[in-house]
Amino acid sequence: MKTVLEVIQSTTAYFAKRGIESPRLNIEHLLAHVLGKRRMELYLEFDRVLADAELEPLRSLVKRRAEGEPLQHLLGTIEFHGRTFSCDGRALIPRSETEQLVEKILAGPARQRVLDVGTGSGVIALTLAAAWPEASVEAVDVSEAALALTRENAQRLGLTERVRLTPSDLLANVEGTYDLIIANLPYIDAALIPELAPEVQRDPLAALNGGERGLEILRRLIAQAPRHLRGELALEIGHDQGGAVRAELARHNYQDIVVATDYHGRDRFVFAKYG
Repeated sequence: MKTVLEVIQSTTAYFAKRGIESPRLNIEHLLAHVLGKRRMELYLEFDRVLADAELEPLRSLVKRRAEGEPLQHLLGTIEFHGRTFSCDGRALIPRSETEQLVEKILAGPARQRVLDVGTGSGVIALTLAAAWPEASVEAVDVSEAALALTRENAQRLGLTERVRLTPSDLLANVEGTYDLIIANLPYIDAALIPELAPEVQRDPLAALNGGERGLEILRRLIAQAPRHLRGELALEIGHDQGGAVRAELARHNYQDIVVATDYHGRDRFVFAKYG
């Protein structure tokens, strides 16, 4: 029989040997999940002895995490901008950079018509809909599975009536104009995908593969957006794509093009105006 602290310490060492990033944080999240507690509550129960009935489901989760299954998939949820979203293999796991993109948009004025392209799990569209109750928000994705996950998250957050979901390859099935088009599209160079960390490769391939140099899908959206944009285009990009995306936007006559950095000082976002 082991105590909470002993399980945390032994599993931290095991995860570290298996190359799991932030090993202690991982086991704390998994243990809290199994016990039905908040992670910080574990610190008040370090001396608690865990029964076999509690350890058995934990052993399975630890094994799967050590084999590279993402923590978010094991927990089934992820926190994004203060809300809890369902998270699984149907869509890209939302990253902190996407949360920063949303924060930058919310720092500006509310928009009336918003389109989230390649919505995935719906974190961008649903967060903006919750923040701007008067806005008309639409989310599109080429993946029906991703749209089903977005639909579940909308129901989870009580936003089913606020966000319209449309299956679409970029803007193919989109009508009308928007004063904000926002997108976190696949931007990884296809040639580099085999080199990604094993757990990143658990994301859907279509959510990662940006084609040659990671720019093919971004270029398609930049070319299509002027027919539907009377305001701002906001993009998340790869850290080495700022110059190429800026040049592509200029080629299509966008105005006020700004490349912004993430918290690590890397080019990560591009904002531009059209119409």
